[in-house]
Amino acid sequence: MTPDLSITAAGRKLGLVRGGFAILLVGCAVLGYGAYDYQQQSDALQGATTVNATVTETGIEQLPQRRGSPDYRPTVTYEYRYEGTSYTSHNVYPGSAGPRFETRSDAEAELGAYENGSVVTAYVQPDAPGESYLAQQRTDAPLKLVGMGGLFVLVGLGSVLKSFLGG
Repeated sequence: MTPDLSITAAGRKLGLVRGGFAILLVGCAVLGYGAYDYQQQSDALQGATTVNATVTETGIEQLPQRRGSPDYRPTVTYEYRYEGTSYTSHNVYPGSAGPRFETRSDAEAELGAYENGSVVTAYVQPDAPGESYLAQQRTDAPLKLVGMGGLFVLVGLGSVLKSFLGG
């Protein structure tokens, strides 16, 4: 008896080739997003100018469950002025894929420097002044996405090649 090597996606059974292509496509998208966000982080870290910002709100965001338990992300809302225009931002880290913390207390520890009403340093991109962040540090989140996307690409390619080579 031959094992069923099909993949089920959205309730539809896909053959090995179609399933492999679907996994390959998802992998390319995740890998591409990770690489894009890594470049965004690099650009933000290199070209930023500093401004004073006032913290208006802090909190902890509970993210959807992965591996059975939720992750947490610190949130900070702050206001600042750049070249005479007022802005509000929520970015603690540069780029869009910030770190996740396994415990609420770890996320709360990240908020230690940000109290409501305190004046902090924000980093602003001169060519996009609405894009700012508070922590002048690179996160590993984009690299994790690149790695995960690369793994999906390899699995998808393996699936497709296996079907074409008669495996």
